[in-house]
Amino acid sequence: MTGLPPTTRLPRKLSVELAELQARAGDRAVPLREIIYVLGTRAYLLLIILLSLPFIQPVPLVGLSTPLGLAIVLIALRLSLGQRPWLPMKIQRARLPAGFFGKLATLTARLLRFLESVLRPRWAALTGTARLNQLHALVILLAALVLLLPLPIPFSNLLPAWAIFLLACGLLERDGLFVLLGYVAFTLTILYFVLLGNVAQDAIEHGWAWLRAKV
Repeated sequence: MTGLPPTTRLPRKLSVELAELQARAGDRAVPLREIIYVLGTRAYLLLIILLSLPFIQPVPLVGLSTPLGLAIVLIALRLSLGQRPWLPMKIQRARLPAGFFGKLATLTARLLRFLESVLRPRWAALTGTARLNQLHALVILLAALVLLLPLPIPFSNLLPAWAIFLLACGLLERDGLFVLLGYVAFTLTILYFVLLGNVAQDAIEHGWAWLRAKV
């Protein structure tokens, strides 16, 4: 089993899932295992969406990209291999900070309402086979590897998080348009880091030339 939801299922809205989690969590720190339990059969794709949400905001929650990115990597790895998602118990026991869901709900309520109005099954050619969905999960994996790096660089979390978020939404609702948008975000991520690499290389070469001129 791949862990991807069947196409005939009518899932609850993500805002309902998030509200249930927020009510359950209150102001305490919550282990990932409890989130997986509450989300039920759609747990892992919803968990990917949930864990990417803090990083698609203009002001992300600091210090979470590495542990949350690692959890996304492990889930996406299993999906890309066509296997049921799974997380080691050590990661399932990891606790999200107290008040996390309150902040998350406040920041994302408007975004979620918008997404729920536009997400729907379409462009089935992009999500119609297990092989294609494994490929999409592989791209989520690659984006999550970028996300988990603690890079003090503007947009280094924002762009891969959007790629993860859009692809996971597309897989969850079999929405090929969102899958395509996820690939656009992933392409922008690659181009951004290539540009940063070129800028850094030019800076090093100019700095080296300046030092040689002074010697």
